[in-house]
Amino acid sequence: AKSNDADSNYDRMKSKVQEELKQHFRPEFLNRVDDIVVFHQLTPNEIIKIVDLMLAQVDSRLKDRDMGLDVSPDAKQLLADRGYDPVMGARPLRRTIQRELEDSLSEKILYGELRPGQVVKVTIEGEGDNATFIFKGKTVSKIAHSATTRP
Repeated sequence: AKSNDADSNYDRMKSKVQEELKQHFRPEFLNRVDDIVVFHQLTPNEIIKIVDLMLAQVDSRLKDRDMGLDVSPDAKQLLADRGYDPVMGARPLRRTIQRELEDSLSEKILYGELRPGQVVKVTIEGEGDNATFIFKGKTVSKIAHSATTRP
């Protein structure tokens, strides 16, 4: 029943979009458009998968510095909550990960708080809007691809 609701909502949205296009554009223009694509809204699970893909890129860049990344599920959820906008979709997610995670990681690496040979464990402290990310480096003998950042 849930997928039928989603399908009917999608069909309604698609017909509304087509009506709006007819209101705003001349038929001559619309006839030249090959296809109009209307996307389904992302599910929370899909947003987490996108976060995983983006974190895998960060982890890959850290591998070049002989470091790794291990992000807790709570931290992933916080990134998803702060970076997803129902209107903009997942586009703001990249900036959120950069601002909330990469910038802090970069500073801690520059100041020597995190060093090569460490896996950085990212957790959160606090709740809601007051939640902050905590970065702790743990020295390991060999950096392997972290299972928590793989999609």
